[in-house]
Amino acid sequence: MKRKSSSPSKREQLIQTAVTLFAQNGIHATGIDTIVEQSGVTQKTLSAHFRSKEELVLAALRHDDGQFRNSFMRQVETKVRTPKTRLLAIFEVAETWFSQRSFYGCMFINAVGEHSAPNTSLRYVCSDFKRMMTEFFLGLCIRMGARNPQQLAEELSLLLEGAIVTAQVSQKPDAAKIAKRTAAVLIEKQISHETPQT
Repeated sequence: MKRKSSSPSKREQLIQTAVTLFAQNGIHATGIDTIVEQSGVTQKTLSAHFRSKEELVLAALRHDDGQFRNSFMRQVETKVRTPKTRLLAIFEVAETWFSQRSFYGCMFINAVGEHSAPNTSLRYVCSDFKRMMTEFFLGLCIRMGARNPQQLAEELSLLLEGAIVTAQVSQKPDAAKIAKRTAAVLIEKQISHETPQT
């Protein structure tokens, strides 16, 4: 007999609420009491799952990492078929993201901005997210036949990061279009026309 899909657990409710509030208001500005109130759980329940706010912050970041990265990659991969067009589609998907009313910038950039200390668990989680995004770009660059795929992946990652910050700070969703134009130039310089795309 199949089990019916259950509603989110209390732990999931806390994490999902924390992700939303951290994105909207920042980590420092979001108190534990607010998370408890808006998640609909008790302080005792929160304490049973997380020993500190730091633990909840790390859980929220890891949750957002999986949710955002998988969604972003899936949108890129379903939008177009070839590695080259997928590299450009990265910026099309980003533009859609920037245009959403719920766009508050990158949670990982924002988190490091609030917690500048090096060698912390928070910084490791954030750098892991950025590394895995760059690895996604790298895979596409390799499949496209880029002469220097690592260099191109790093350049495209930097373009995306700049577009995210510009879109957030200056409220310019078309920052993605500007980044895409630059990306197209970088991609063309890297293409080996003797290597067929797969």
